[in-house]
Amino acid sequence: MDRLRNFGFMLKDLSRRYVLRFEQRARAISLTLPQCKALVRLERNEGVSQARLAELADVEPMTMVRILDRMEADGLLERRPDPVDRRARRLYLTRKARPLLDEIWHLSDLTRAEVFAGIAQRDREAFIDVLERIHANVCALKDPPVELAERERPAVGGVIAGSPRRSRSKR
Repeated sequence: MDRLRNFGFMLKDLSRRYVLRFEQRARAISLTLPQCKALVRLERNEGVSQARLAELADVEPMTMVRILDRMEADGLLERRPDPVDRRARRLYLTRKARPLLDEIWHLSDLTRAEVFAGIAQRDREAFIDVLERIHANVCALKDPPVELAERERPAVGGVIAGSPRRSRSKR
């Protein structure tokens, strides 16, 4: 079987397992993956709005509000008024968050080291290079997918996929 046919499945499974392993480690410091994502994105973007942080962390805005409420209650971040828009709040890390960020990066390093165990440095770099190029290709896709020509489409249940079903009754 063509190994490339399984690319999407393997990529999804790898991502799922990698995230699961990281989440197991993050539980040891009483954090969830969305909290880690929020802290890491906030570290590099202090002063952003809640809505922007939700975009950066790829979390739904309402979910982000709950995450931020909890982290604010835990003393990890503070919300400050936006000097330009009195309805908006800007987000800033507290001193208490800094050691947690170091721990998050440490857990990330440990997880990555496990995943790349037994893989030579040059192979790691080649893999990351290819992955970055694939990512760039996917990010550049703007148009809807091009459909296969009808003759190239696989038949599904005796009907060519994507073609309208023809009624057997005469009209």
